[in-house]
Amino acid sequence: MREPERREVKVDAIDSEDWEIGVYGGVMSVEDFGSNAVAGVRLAYHVTEDIFVEGVYGRTKLGRTSFERLSGGAQILTDDERRMAYYNVSVGYNLFPGESFLTRRWAFKGGLYLTAGAGSTEFGGDDRFTVNAGVGYRLIATDSLALHVDVRDHVFKSDLLGSQDTRHNLELTGGLTLFF
Repeated sequence: MREPERREVKVDAIDSEDWEIGVYGGVMSVEDFGSNAVAGVRLAYHVTEDIFVEGVYGRTKLGRTSFERLSGGAQILTDDERRMAYYNVSVGYNLFPGESFLTRRWAFKGGLYLTAGAGSTEFGGDDRFTVNAGVGYRLIATDSLALHVDVRDHVFKSDLLGSQDTRHNLELTGGLTLFF
Protein backbone atom coordinates (compact mmCIF):
# COMPACT_ATOMS: atom_id res chain seq x y z
CA MET A 1 0.00 0.00 0.00
CA ARG A 2 1.36 3.37 -1.03
CA GLU A 3 1.64 6.20 1.55
CA PRO A 4 -0.19 9.41 0.60
CA GLU A 5 2.02 12.33 -0.27
CA ARG A 6 2.12 14.80 2.61
CA ARG A 7 2.14 18.51 1.99
CA GLU A 8 4.04 20.98 4.12
CA VAL A 9 1.83 23.21 6.28
CA LYS A 10 3.17 26.59 7.35
CA VAL A 11 1.60 27.97 10.54
CA ASP A 12 1.48 31.77 10.84
CA ALA A 13 3.76 33.10 13.54
CA ILE A 14 1.50 35.96 14.60
CA ASP A 15 3.30 38.30 16.96
CA SER A 16 2.52 37.35 20.55
CA GLU A 17 2.42 40.93 21.85
CA ASP A 18 -1.33 41.14 21.13
CA TRP A 19 -1.27 44.83 20.19
CA GLU A 20 -2.59 46.07 16.86
CA ILE A 21 -2.23 49.60 15.43
CA GLY A 22 -3.47 50.87 12.09
CA VAL A 23 -5.23 53.32 9.82
CA TYR A 24 -8.55 53.21 8.03
CA GLY A 25 -10.54 55.13 5.46
CA GLY A 26 -13.96 54.94 3.95
CA VAL A 27 -17.29 56.70 3.90
CA MET A 28 -19.49 57.99 6.71
CA SER A 29 -23.13 58.86 6.26
CA VAL A 30 -23.97 61.56 8.82
CA GLU A 31 -27.72 61.90 9.17
CA ASP A 32 -28.95 65.11 7.43
CA PHE A 33 -25.44 65.90 6.12
CA GLY A 34 -24.90 63.28 3.42
CA SER A 35 -22.08 60.79 2.91
CA ASN A 36 -18.50 61.97 3.15
CA ALA A 37 -14.98 60.53 3.23
CA VAL A 38 -13.74 59.49 6.69
CA ALA A 39 -10.24 58.60 7.88
CA GLY A 40 -8.84 57.56 11.21
CA VAL A 41 -6.51 55.50 13.37
CA ARG A 42 -7.14 52.54 15.64
CA LEU A 43 -5.28 50.83 18.46
CA ALA A 44 -6.40 47.45 19.80
CA TYR A 45 -5.28 45.13 22.56
CA HIS A 46 -6.28 41.47 22.30
CA VAL A 47 -7.12 40.40 25.85
CA THR A 48 -7.83 36.80 24.83
CA GLU A 49 -8.27 35.02 21.52
CA ASP A 50 -11.94 36.00 21.57
CA ILE A 51 -12.03 39.45 23.25
CA PHE A 52 -10.26 42.70 22.37
CA VAL A 53 -10.42 46.34 23.44
CA GLU A 54 -10.10 49.00 20.76
CA GLY A 55 -9.62 52.76 20.73
CA VAL A 56 -10.53 54.68 17.56
CA TYR A 57 -10.12 58.30 16.44
CA GLY A 58 -11.68 59.46 13.16
CA ARG A 59 -12.40 62.64 11.19
CA THR A 60 -14.65 63.69 8.36
CA LYS A 61 -15.88 66.94 6.84
CA LEU A 62 -19.66 67.20 6.61
CA GLY A 63 -21.51 68.18 3.48
CA ARG A 64 -24.52 70.48 3.24
CA THR A 65 -27.97 69.54 4.53
CA SER A 66 -30.92 69.23 2.18
CA PHE A 67 -32.28 72.48 3.68
CA GLU A 68 -29.06 74.30 2.75
CA ARG A 69 -29.12 72.90 -0.79
CA LEU A 70 -32.80 73.77 -1.36
CA SER A 71 -32.82 77.21 0.31
CA GLY A 72 -30.42 78.70 -2.21
CA GLY A 73 -27.75 79.89 0.20
CA ALA A 74 -28.75 79.54 3.83
CA GLN A 75 -25.84 78.19 5.84
CA ILE A 76 -26.44 76.32 9.11
CA LEU A 77 -22.78 75.67 9.96
CA THR A 78 -19.50 77.43 9.25
CA ASP A 79 -16.73 75.51 7.49
CA ASP A 80 -14.95 74.95 10.82
CA GLU A 81 -18.15 73.61 12.40
CA ARG A 82 -18.51 71.10 9.53
CA ARG A 83 -15.37 69.30 10.65
CA MET A 84 -16.48 66.27 12.62
CA ALA A 85 -14.11 64.33 14.87
CA TYR A 86 -14.92 61.36 17.05
CA TYR A 87 -13.20 59.00 19.41
CA ASN A 88 -14.46 55.90 21.12
CA VAL A 89 -13.37 52.93 23.16
CA SER A 90 -15.04 49.66 22.26
CA VAL A 91 -15.00 46.04 23.31
CA GLY A 92 -14.85 43.50 20.53
CA TYR A 93 -15.75 39.84 20.35
CA ASN A 94 -14.38 37.50 17.67
CA LEU A 95 -17.61 35.83 16.65
CA PHE A 96 -16.40 33.44 13.96
CA PRO A 97 -12.61 33.08 13.95
CA GLY A 98 -11.21 30.78 11.33
CA GLU A 99 -9.63 30.70 7.92
CA SER A 100 -10.48 32.37 4.64
CA PHE A 101 -9.64 30.54 1.43
CA LEU A 102 -8.90 32.94 -1.42
CA THR A 103 -7.74 30.26 -3.85
CA ARG A 104 -6.96 26.55 -3.61
CA ARG A 105 -3.47 27.40 -2.41
CA TRP A 106 -3.99 30.48 -0.25
CA ALA A 107 -5.64 30.32 3.16
CA PHE A 108 -5.50 33.18 5.67
CA LYS A 109 -6.50 33.42 9.29
CA GLY A 110 -9.30 35.85 10.02
CA GLY A 111 -12.81 36.14 11.20
CA LEU A 112 -15.97 38.08 11.81
CA TYR A 113 -16.17 40.24 14.96
CA LEU A 114 -18.68 42.43 16.78
CA THR A 115 -17.85 45.72 18.52
CA ALA A 116 -19.71 48.04 20.87
CA GLY A 117 -18.55 51.01 22.89
CA ALA A 118 -18.86 54.65 23.82
CA GLY A 119 -17.05 57.90 23.21
CA SER A 120 -17.54 61.46 22.03
CA THR A 121 -18.31 63.18 18.74
CA GLU A 122 -17.43 66.82 18.11
CA PHE A 123 -19.13 68.88 15.42
CA GLY A 124 -21.27 71.97 15.13
CA GLY A 125 -19.44 73.52 18.08
CA ASP A 126 -20.58 70.84 20.57
CA ASP A 127 -19.30 67.57 22.02
CA ARG A 128 -21.87 64.78 22.04
CA PHE A 129 -21.79 61.54 24.03
CA THR A 130 -21.79 58.77 21.44
CA VAL A 131 -22.40 55.05 21.52
CA ASN A 132 -21.30 52.84 18.67
CA ALA A 133 -21.87 49.29 17.55
CA GLY A 134 -20.77 47.40 14.51
CA VAL A 135 -19.51 44.34 12.75
CA GLY A 136 -16.20 43.78 11.02
CA TYR A 137 -14.04 41.25 9.27
CA ARG A 138 -10.30 40.89 9.93
CA LEU A 139 -8.09 39.04 7.43
CA ILE A 140 -4.58 38.37 8.71
CA ALA A 141 -2.55 38.65 5.51
CA THR A 142 0.96 38.09 6.93
CA ASP A 143 2.53 37.41 10.30
CA SER A 144 2.07 41.05 11.32
CA LEU A 145 -0.34 42.66 8.81
CA ALA A 146 -4.14 42.51 8.92
CA LEU A 147 -6.81 43.90 6.61
CA HIS A 148 -10.11 45.11 8.09
CA VAL A 149 -13.57 45.87 6.72
CA ASP A 150 -15.95 47.46 9.25
CA VAL A 151 -19.52 48.75 9.37
CA ARG A 152 -20.42 50.80 12.45
CA ASP A 153 -23.27 52.97 13.64
CA HIS A 154 -22.36 56.04 15.73
CA VAL A 155 -25.45 57.17 17.67
CA PHE A 156 -25.87 60.46 19.53
CA LYS A 157 -28.54 63.02 20.36
CA SER A 158 -28.48 66.37 18.57
CA ASP A 159 -30.63 69.50 18.48
CA LEU A 160 -28.57 71.17 15.76
CA LEU A 161 -31.46 71.30 13.28
CA GLY A 162 -34.10 72.55 15.73
CA SER A 163 -35.41 69.49 17.55
CA GLN A 164 -33.71 67.02 19.89
CA ASP A 165 -33.34 63.82 17.86
CA THR A 166 -31.31 60.65 18.05
CA ARG A 167 -28.96 60.56 15.05
CA HIS A 168 -27.68 57.35 13.45
CA ASN A 169 -24.47 57.83 11.48
CA LEU A 170 -23.35 54.79 9.50
CA GLU A 171 -19.72 54.24 8.62
CA LEU A 172 -18.15 51.78 6.16
CA THR A 173 -14.36 51.54 6.31
CA GLY A 174 -11.43 49.46 5.17
CA GLY A 175 -8.07 49.53 6.87
CA LEU A 176 -4.64 48.08 7.54
CA THR A 177 -3.24 47.21 10.95
CA LEU A 178 0.08 45.95 12.22
CA PHE A 179 0.56 43.59 15.14
CA PHE A 180 3.32 44.56 17.52
